[in-house]
Amino acid sequence: MSAATFPGVAGQAPGAAPLDGRVVLVAGAHGGLGQAASLACARAGARLVLLGRRIPKLNRLLDAIEREGGEAVLYPLDLEGAGPDDYAELARRIESGYGRLDGLMHCAAEFRGLTPLEHTDPAAFARAIHVGLTARWWLTQACLPLLRRGADASVVFVVDAADATSGAYWGGYGIAQSGLHAMVRMLHAELAGTAVRISGLQPGPMRTPLLARAYVEGDRAGACEPERYAGACVTLLSAAGAARRGQIWRPGPDVGGIALPMLAAQ
Repeated sequence: MSAATFPGVAGQAPGAAPLDGRVVLVAGAHGGLGQAASLACARAGARLVLLGRRIPKLNRLLDAIEREGGEAVLYPLDLEGAGPDDYAELARRIESGYGRLDGLMHCAAEFRGLTPLEHTDPAAFARAIHVGLTARWWLTQACLPLLRRGADASVVFVVDAADATSGAYWGGYGIAQSGLHAMVRMLHAELAGTAVRISGLQPGPMRTPLLARAYVEGDRAGACEPERYAGACVTLLSAAGAARRGQIWRPGPDVGGIALPMLAAQ
């Protein structure tokens, strides 16, 4: 595991920015929605821990955040190979450097294309289930003790439409999506009496590599850029997300009113 150095957090007075003073961990930060969410959260005042496996892409995202005066650190980690001990170490490093964690957003996904289950490579099936479901839970479980310490913390699972992805050929990815919908409901029920909010975000079709692997060009006409859902990510991670506690939120594009420029092609 690559080491990360976390800066200390001085006390901050309340401000207008919806995430001012909050520490947010974004898993899958260099993906399409992960990038957009990270930029939006930085602009909203959050201090970010950017988790992902592609270091060059993480570095470009960090540069974009710092150019705008935002603050973030990188935590390179491959969810496919990481285990519970790796996530526990990440939580310890966040605690040591920040003393708090206010938000966790899960954007990472594993999808290689539509394939009949009968012909799916066993390793590919296991990888999709692990990255899409098991790793998300292991990371959440490791972070829960730190999240519980705050007065208002949130865990946001980005999900796909369970009815669509439970159809033919979606394989391990589709099964993981159905599991995520169940996980949101289950965790919400178990944590309902705590300060930790659980919610899901189900964006509409976005122009990402995942969509390109699932649909031909003509079927992607209604898709929009991931940046148009960045405001919804901020909403769920902020105090305003309390209104969506326990829900799978399906907002339209541009909810949240945060306009983001596109990052350069990666």
